[in-house]
Amino acid sequence: MTETSKFDAWSAGDAYQHYMGRWSGLIADKFVDWLAPPKGGDWLDVGCGTGALTSAILRKCEPASVTAIDQSEGFVNDAKNRVGDGRAVFKTGDAMKIPAKNAEFDVVTSGLVLNFVSDMKDGLLEFQRVLVPGGLLSFYVWDYPGGGMGFIDAFWKAAAKIDPQAAELDESERFPVCTRSGLTDLCRSAGVAAADVAAIEETTVFSDFEEFWRPFTLGAGPAPGYCKSLSEDQRDALKNELASKLGGDGEIRLPARVWAVKAKIPRF
Repeated sequence: MTETSKFDAWSAGDAYQHYMGRWSGLIADKFVDWLAPPKGGDWLDVGCGTGALTSAILRKCEPASVTAIDQSEGFVNDAKNRVGDGRAVFKTGDAMKIPAKNAEFDVVTSGLVLNFVSDMKDGLLEFQRVLVPGGLLSFYVWDYPGGGMGFIDAFWKAAAKIDPQAAELDESERFPVCTRSGLTDLCRSAGVAAADVAAIEETTVFSDFEEFWRPFTLGAGPAPGYCKSLSEDQRDALKNELASKLGGDGEIRLPARVWAVKAKIPRF
């Protein structure tokens, strides 16, 4: 584990829902609409988390089946309890070594995960291994470099004010590939030459600053993990810095934008 990844803890389902899940669900719905996939196929959802993307697929895409994997057993159990659809099977599995045969799925997809795998190119090659010839490869990641996840961007900018070393943990610094050109180049390096890359946007709405702040205290994810590691005085200083930038009263609205990728893998 590197110093910059030591707070990448994603195993707590309820904490994740408060922090990211409610926004990732909105994005997942828009993503599958944009994807316009064929009906009746067998799907693989890599890094299913609490099941936001799996749920959107089941509601909107008429799949024959969805196999959803995550390396966190806690997330797998949480997603299984949340989704409750007989077409879906949840199991633990690693994105870099997917527990599936070659050419097993018609659609392989992944939401907000690929930037966290140890090697993104090898991850895409593994996605292609389990995809049928002519199948649909797809994924999406937050637009970290472009400030596309506004509440995370605001957090790290405030954290860097009180702790300059926090800048090294900022996802915008850690994941520079999460841009249109970066993802296009990544796909090309993995043999996906005709990838369609598009921005999909939502808005995160917090009723007040306390609703904004609470998810950062729960420990699930890089920013909350960092926040939880601080002393009480440091946390108070960070909270005050954020409140001064965002306003302590009234509604807070910030952008939520992903880069979405889809590509039809050719038959050979």
